[in-house]
Amino acid sequence: MELIPKDRLDLLSEMEERYEKKDKKYFVNLLDNEDFVIRCRAVCILVDMGGEDVVPYIASVLKKDSNELVRHEAAFSLGQMCLRSGISPLEDATRNDPSLFVRHEAAVALGVIGSQDAKETLQKALEDSSEQVRDSAVVALSNLKFMESLCKNERFAKLTGG
Repeated sequence: MELIPKDRLDLLSEMEERYEKKDKKYFVNLLDNEDFVIRCRAVCILVDMGGEDVVPYIASVLKKDSNELVRHEAAFSLGQMCLRSGISPLEDATRNDPSLFVRHEAAVALGVIGSQDAKETLQKALEDSSEQVRDSAVVALSNLKFMESLCKNERFAKLTGG
């Protein structure tokens, strides 16, 4: 198997053209592509193109994609969007995803969003079987506390929240 197949490169080139045209529907359709690399890119591009309207698509990827790297990218992306509508899917992933890689990123993303609504989930994550997830919950909870009591620059807090 070729590391970077030609059909992937052709599709990436097409994606670039569609990105220039802001063809959001095209990228939504790519979330079901068989190539995990394409699905990862589609997640990132949709986040760049959209707002609240893309959260349900990214949340669905976080919940259902078969590849943990793609789900990890969805968790990261929801955190970067900093929208309250991303909290519930991230909490679900923090509690229930089978991959410690995804649970870790979902916990960090909750810290980046910085909503006190996620506090209970993050406290529960302190009991996760994975040390990485527990450590991520500590980072996220520290940011929630900082944002609640000392934060003067929200952008700084979001950049350091995970």
